[in-house]
Amino acid sequence: MENRLRVLRAERCISQEALAKLAGLSRVTVNRVERGSHIPDGRTMMKLAQALGRPVADLFPALLA
Repeated sequence: MENRLRVLRAERCISQEALAKLAGLSRVTVNRVERGSHIPDGRTMMKLAQALGRPVADLFPALLA
C-alpha cells in the first residue's frame, strides 16, 4: 500500500513519536502505517491527516483512488 505519511512527516521535520502524540496514537502505529504493514482505519487516517494539517487523500492516495 502506498502512503505518503513518512514524506509528509519528514517535510514537517517531526519524529514518529511527535506525530503519534499529536494524533493521539502510539508510535508503533505510526511506524507500522509508514512501513505499510498496517492498513489504518478511517479514524486513524483522519487523526494522522489532522495532525499533519493535510487532507486524508494527500496521505493515502492509493486507498482513496
